[in-house]
Amino acid sequence: MDELGTNRPPGTRVEHVMQAVRARIASRSLNPGAKLPSIRALATTMGVSKSTIVEAYDRLAAEGVIRSRPGSGFFSAAAPPPLSLAELGPRLDRAVDPFWVSRQSLEAGPAMLKPGCGWLPAEWMPDEDIRRALRQLARTRETAKLTDYGTPGGLAPLRQLLSRRMAEQGFHAGPDQILLTESGTQAIDLVCRLLLQPGDAVLVDDPCYFNFLAVLRAHHAKIVGVPYTPEGPDLVAYEAALAEHRPRLYITTSGLHNPTGATLRAATAHKVLKLAETHGALIVEDDIFADFEREPAPRLAALDGLDRVVRIGSFSKTLSASFRCGYIAARTDWIDRLVDLRIATGFASSPLSQDLVFSVLGSGTYRKYLDGLRVRLAKARTDTLRRLRALGIEPWLEPEAGMLLWCRLPDRLNAADVARHALRGGVVLAPGNVFSPAQTAADFMRFNVAQCGDERVFRILDGAMRSGL
Repeated sequence: MDELGTNRPPGTRVEHVMQAVRARIASRSLNPGAKLPSIRALATTMGVSKSTIVEAYDRLAAEGVIRSRPGSGFFSAAAPPPLSLAELGPRLDRAVDPFWVSRQSLEAGPAMLKPGCGWLPAEWMPDEDIRRALRQLARTRETAKLTDYGTPGGLAPLRQLLSRRMAEQGFHAGPDQILLTESGTQAIDLVCRLLLQPGDAVLVDDPCYFNFLAVLRAHHAKIVGVPYTPEGPDLVAYEAALAEHRPRLYITTSGLHNPTGATLRAATAHKVLKLAETHGALIVEDDIFADFEREPAPRLAALDGLDRVVRIGSFSKTLSASFRCGYIAARTDWIDRLVDLRIATGFASSPLSQDLVFSVLGSGTYRKYLDGLRVRLAKARTDTLRRLRALGIEPWLEPEAGMLLWCRLPDRLNAADVARHALRGGVVLAPGNVFSPAQTAADFMRFNVAQCGDERVFRILDGAMRSGL
């Protein structure tokens, strides 16, 4: 618990102690029936008088949060409230909470503009291919296949197709090394359930995809950020973090990095793998943006052969976020254990979603769609960069492909303040500290070029920046 300052008023000290006890109960570090620290011990830890602790405990007992057992001490009495993932990390302004961008983007009505979200506009998706696949499934699927559970491992033809696609990218993953999931997020969650224990250290990039942070907090992991460079993780900082924290995992986005858009370089990838092996760390490689690349970047999974690397992905970015389907590619023995976890937490797969993905991926039109999408994104990237630079906003780098730009605001403007002002005008932005474990990206912002086609984005952004000066 935090130490109290000596100049804090007595009443505030009591309330601070009460808040600290409630926080421990909320975070599950004090379960129902657990014994609280003694009055003397807690007074020493928090730097307050014993009378302050006595009053705090008495008030908590009156509220029913704790109970006293004469001669034994104080014990947690209340059932813990529903888990709040936001409370498991540092207390942040709501505009830089890891859930803020997702909630605002997902709950936004059709009139809201969403340059801060991480997906394509609906009109950019292969709508006709999806409709054609739906009609085909409705005509050809047996009734039982429309209503039954799917197999725990997922649709075999789709796993075979994914195996062939991975072979084209330079590494072998047989169908028995692939588990289909509901999403990329579920894939990460299952891998964490398999490989992590509470308190394990996990390395992530700084900045990184903000939902990595949310999932890791749910697993009570110790999150350690490693600065990211245009060529991959900072190798000096990466090696130092491996040596100091002895992490169980390193979780990263391969190919087109989220949020920076950077591309991992081959020399960096080799050193990342070698250092991880030296220090006994495993790697989870999120490859969700693979289909946006014009030229494939080095893959840790390909260089490693799925020995110490787990590859995950999904199809929400290029096909549809409505029918949910992701995957895990890993060692066969891990896949077997992951199937058991899948049954325990989700029971079975979603055969309709997997059939749809298989139908669209297996069609001849998907590659043509991707070719056109890459051209469209390149134009949107050029247009967005021009409009942002006119406002004094500069990119950290110019990505080779993809939809994300990682940019610094001028005059060290606070991106969270700008995001709050823009939200009042109907624009959802993604402030930089959402992505930064160390909270060192206060003047950065992530932009999705595919969601920046409306000129109102830049007009409202300009006004929000002026309000923040």
